[in-house]
Amino acid sequence: MIDLDKETLVKMIDHTELSAYSGEKKIAKLCSEARRFGFYAVCINGAYTRYAKGKLAGSGVLVCTVVGFPLGAGTSSAKAFEAREAVQNGAAEIDMTINVGALRDKKFDLVRDDIRAVVEASQPALVKVILETCVLTDEEIVAGCRLAVAAGAGYVKTSTGFGPCGATPAQVHLMRRTVGPDIGVKASGGIRNLEDVRRLIQAGASRLGLSASVAIIEELTIEKLKKPEKQR
Repeated sequence: MIDLDKETLVKMIDHTELSAYSGEKKIAKLCSEARRFGFYAVCINGAYTRYAKGKLAGSGVLVCTVVGFPLGAGTSSAKAFEAREAVQNGAAEIDMTINVGALRDKKFDLVRDDIRAVVEASQPALVKVILETCVLTDEEIVAGCRLAVAAGAGYVKTSTGFGPCGATPAQVHLMRRTVGPDIGVKASGGIRNLEDVRRLIQAGASRLGLSASVAIIEELTIEKLKKPEKQR
């Protein structure tokens, strides 16, 4: 079991609210929690980018906006426009969903160019590429990772959280092994407790997309408080 401290973990968390039904009240709560705990970023839908940027002013917490989300099946020009506008509105990071169908059809040039269009439109923001690993074979995950790196992305990401399942340690390990140490790997989807977090970090995740962020940090805090009792 890997040892985690709160200061390290909070800086690995994208505190996430991506429901289509969330309004400003939920986004405000998300930003308030991110300020309180010092999470690395909030991850939100594009309509709230400017609003979240204002709520987080002076906090050091970044705004991450999703693009082509959650399906990834729009045109590259539409994704690029969405990304460019998000950056103009204050996004420091972009999480884009790839064209999953094109990847499964082995239309690799299309997938690479789709990612590259978003990377170029997002400058100077960091781009994370969502593969939706739960619907891909290992071979397709490897191909998606390689295409993301070739297109200039800074991260690969497992899942939207809206697919049949979320991140697994085996998939994260495969992604880390494929991209090497210099590209980030973000695990997201279905991460509900501290045990899940430890397994995914052990597998190679360098960032975590969590909606249960507060509960997981509180779980870690309780664990640390109990640890001296066990040692006595």
